[in-house]
Amino acid sequence: MTATYTDIFMPPRLLAPGGAPADFATHEQRYGPVSYGNPAQLLETVGQSGLTGRGGAAFATYRKLVSVADAGRRTGRAPVVVANGAEGEPASHKDKTLLQLSPHLVLDGLQLAAEAVGAGEAYLAVEAGASYLEAALAERRRDPLTVKVVRVPKRFLSGQSSALTSYVSGGAALPQHQRPPVRERGVNRAPTLVQNVETLAHLALIARYGADWFRAAGTPSEPGSALCTVHVPGREVRVVEAPFGMPIGRLLPLGPTGAVLVGGYHGTWIPASEAAQLPLTTSYLGAGVLAMLPADHCGLAETARVLRYLALESAGQCGPCLNGLPRIAAAFQALATPGPQGTTRTDIARWSGLVEGRGACHHPDGTVRLARSALTTFAPELDAHARGFCTATTQTPLLPVPNDRT
Repeated sequence: MTATYTDIFMPPRLLAPGGAPADFATHEQRYGPVSYGNPAQLLETVGQSGLTGRGGAAFATYRKLVSVADAGRRTGRAPVVVANGAEGEPASHKDKTLLQLSPHLVLDGLQLAAEAVGAGEAYLAVEAGASYLEAALAERRRDPLTVKVVRVPKRFLSGQSSALTSYVSGGAALPQHQRPPVRERGVNRAPTLVQNVETLAHLALIARYGADWFRAAGTPSEPGSALCTVHVPGREVRVVEAPFGMPIGRLLPLGPTGAVLVGGYHGTWIPASEAAQLPLTTSYLGAGVLAMLPADHCGLAETARVLRYLALESAGQCGPCLNGLPRIAAAFQALATPGPQGTTRTDIARWSGLVEGRGACHHPDGTVRLARSALTTFAPELDAHARGFCTATTQTPLLPVPNDRT
């Protein structure tokens, strides 16, 4: 189960108040109708807002919209827009929650983005929940463009932009070498905008209320807010909306010891004492996951489980994933087991450098980012393991790993 707004960190913007799904009539009563017909004005407003993508890369939304529109004019082909709700990150619940509670805000943003780039086709890609989203679409009889819901395989990489466009085109949900990028050649070789569903929901609100309203939250350099999935042991997983710049310690009950996983399984481990005052920022946020690891858990064991999962979830198409990630995962499992370590630490560091930046997608990069941060943050525990003992007092796994066989 996922809870929303157990604590209120700002007036809710994206999620339906009270945690109840909003039908179309309620949605329009709450926000008012969307105005179409002036894509140039919308693009200008989005540019002024400073909105960035909420799918992990934090790319400027204005630049992405303009590049797809330009590609459409240059090639003479109407672009395609894909709303990306394929939340393959096991620890993230934000996109699923948003689609359950505020589907029409996402669908408004999808229509607006399609108009802004001159799209002729629109898709909403999800892992699950296709039936209730199709029901939501059936309520919207005035939409300019028909939207098709596509259910993608439940895999970590299904939401990667080139994998998604491949699947929508009738191929496998596997990352492709992105030359040219999907914004120039994506679904059926047409220029394609792949935009995270949370980004589209923000876009729908910016279109209604303007750039200054959006920038009233966050910081001047990173305006707005973001949905975060918050994991605290012994508590229900929560999805909250928080402004950029808020200290992570406001979102998690952090003590002097332990660690925090920021950004999800392609993210970074940070000591709890350091994370307490660390502001929420796109440089760390990634998939929007904040997971607290208490001092009585072994961060090496948790990382080893996640690395094994990531190695198994690779597309198996490139050498870095096919050979490098399983080797790194196996070596990290050895470090998670108390006993002599030999050259394992330096081996992981060397292999990480060999796989980084060499895949068809960024899966190897994100995986080694997690491994490197664990080697640093859990260095004292590594030393304890080398001496033959583990300081953890509980062996209960904390982070969610699908089909965990450890």
